[in-house]
Amino acid sequence: MYEQTLYKVVQPVKLTTVNRLNKSKKWKYGYNKEHDIVVISKTGMIGDIVEIQNLQIALPKQPKKIHKFEEDKWQVTPYPKELNRIKSIFDWRDYPDEFKNKYIDYIEDEFKRRESGFWFYNKGIATYITGTHYMYLQWSKIDVGHPDFREANRLFFIFWEACKADTRAYGMCYLKNRRSGFSFMASGEIVNLATISSDARFGILSKSGADAKKMFTDKVVPISVNYPFFFKPIQDGMDRPKTELAYRVPASRLTRKKLTTATSDQPEELTGLDTTIDWKNTGDNSYDGEKLKLLAHDESGKWERPDNILNNWRVTKTTLRLGSRIIGKCMMGSTCNALDKGGDNFKKLYYNSDVTKRNKNGQTASGLYSFFIPMEWNYEGFMDEYGLPVFDTPDNEVNGPHNDIIDTGVIDHWQNEAEGLKNDQDALNEFYRQFPRTEEHAFRDEANNSIFNLVKIYEQIDYNEETNQGISIGNFQWVNGIKDTNVMFYPDPKGRFRISWVPPTNLQNKFIERNGIKYPGNEHMGSFGCDSYDISGTVDGVGSNGALHGLTKFSMEDAPPSQFFLEYVARPQTAEIFFEDVLMSLVFYGMPMLAENNKPRLLYYLRRRGYRGYSMNRPDKVWNKLSVTEKEIGGIPNSSEDIKQAHAAAIETYIQENVGLKSNGGCGNMYFNRTLNDWAKFDITKRTRFDATISSGLAIMACNRHLYTPNSKTHKAKVNINFARYNNDGFTSQIIK
Repeated sequence: MYEQTLYKVVQPVKLTTVNRLNKSKKWKYGYNKEHDIVVISKTGMIGDIVEIQNLQIALPKQPKKIHKFEEDKWQVTPYPKELNRIKSIFDWRDYPDEFKNKYIDYIEDEFKRRESGFWFYNKGIATYITGTHYMYLQWSKIDVGHPDFREANRLFFIFWEACKADTRAYGMCYLKNRRSGFSFMASGEIVNLATISSDARFGILSKSGADAKKMFTDKVVPISVNYPFFFKPIQDGMDRPKTELAYRVPASRLTRKKLTTATSDQPEELTGLDTTIDWKNTGDNSYDGEKLKLLAHDESGKWERPDNILNNWRVTKTTLRLGSRIIGKCMMGSTCNALDKGGDNFKKLYYNSDVTKRNKNGQTASGLYSFFIPMEWNYEGFMDEYGLPVFDTPDNEVNGPHNDIIDTGVIDHWQNEAEGLKNDQDALNEFYRQFPRTEEHAFRDEANNSIFNLVKIYEQIDYNEETNQGISIGNFQWVNGIKDTNVMFYPDPKGRFRISWVPPTNLQNKFIERNGIKYPGNEHMGSFGCDSYDISGTVDGVGSNGALHGLTKFSMEDAPPSQFFLEYVARPQTAEIFFEDVLMSLVFYGMPMLAENNKPRLLYYLRRRGYRGYSMNRPDKVWNKLSVTEKEIGGIPNSSEDIKQAHAAAIETYIQENVGLKSNGGCGNMYFNRTLNDWAKFDITKRTRFDATISSGLAIMACNRHLYTPNSKTHKAKVNINFARYNNDGFTSQIIK
């Protein structure tokens, strides 16, 4: 059975604190630094605190009175027919007070729901939707009429409200599946905010200018046109414009008489919002120099060269701030193209938006907050009448929102689709990108550029995601902080190491000492490979990562054979931290390491600390053929074409034998998806970009060093030197003929 993992109720604040501040209505809308939560309640009181994509969000407190629709689910409230005849505020003013009084409470309630959100019972459960979501469901016209209520969209709007409330955020970067409704939701939010904002500008960008224009004319404008009169500001220009929607007083209205005071001879001083919505052609400098209240950024993962979403965002970001103060937000969302068709830039932007990774100002690298909803939550045709996903195939038929019958679970349906594409890897990857169940699916690349077996790699990735193999995250430390003693592993969610196996206690920290030099005691069990770096900082502040991988051999010890058990891909603050991390790993596992010696600081570090015995010599040369430096520190160069080819061949062989589905129905035991994805993208002509591939390949070569040992057999032939022989009897030596 499928278990949801999209959100969870958490309790980061003591209940006594919540109740105390609720009593005095002291909870302010926005980011609460003291408790590290984002409050989206506008009542001064909070209820449940939910965690969505690692962001803790405090919802409004559940009220005593909750709306209940007749069918115990969301329903659009019919617009009173009498009000439907009123097209503008000017028409409203012509009606008598008796008529107005009849509907004034109704109109005020709509404004309250728009501002604070709405509570209703859904399948018997008290459910909260934000004001933006309410406006989308109740008042937004889309291609199918009114939108359906979907639980996935409810969580989307809650997360978006948190992005708006959080003064540290520039908005959201939403990784989605096709037909999730993002374009309509973004269009609805543009109109919702624009119709209550003064002296503001709202913008639209998409993968092309034509797409941005289409979103404006086919989505934004119809939503604005169909707003009820009490939400519709004074508008200038055509009802259905092509380039700009302007909420300002037209010249023809400037001298209009007040309709509320028929006896007055003074011209009415009309005030408009002076707010506009428009779209721009796609380009790096779109909206450069402008000031935006909201930017709807659609199909951001489909920008193809020469357009670059990363460059555009660097420019666009400045339109949303004044100095350090964020004055506007970006609602960005997209599926992802193949990585070499613009997807790679969107992928970087998405991962730079991780809320768990912030700078000292509390902001993510991009300024945005990443958000992903798996396809099973929002796949058309598999939502029941309550807007809840039908994950598993039901025992009995389930009614959909339009009285359609659902007899298959969305997960089974998705797996059947994927199974039918197994023999066409590119088509399968495209399906994954369009309908991803994981972030990994969303960023699947095309198969034609890989030198390795992508089918096996992706089989392994899928298996790892489905089975959720136990990977421990943490760091190594010297016991009691005393170096060169024993090492322990300490779990830490923010740790740099990922491990899938640790040796039994009796095999930990095992070494052999010969002639005063320490050697690893578990060399027969496995080896490490390492791709190091020498310089702590770089000119661009980025630089490559240091990488370390541990791999077991087949042995009689209690260890899984041919399994990668450790993955380390990180760039700590200083190179010395990385060197110490590597050293502690070698000591803990008692295994040697094969490292590239073109960046020798790590190897000199080990030698200086007395661990030269842990650095393997290059396996393709005998001792007397090694250079002076190689004898001194060990390691293997990366310059030789033969070594590059041998390195790639080692990975290829390992993948073929140990990765992906097996003929017996099982699967490989390579559980590190980051490395698997690095293999998938590996380009042998640009090796320096692939730290994990270099490191893991060296580990494989180290464990199979016998394959690279030079042939020591020499041909022995008898050589007749023809030394003269002598008879040395007597006083004179005589030659023997």
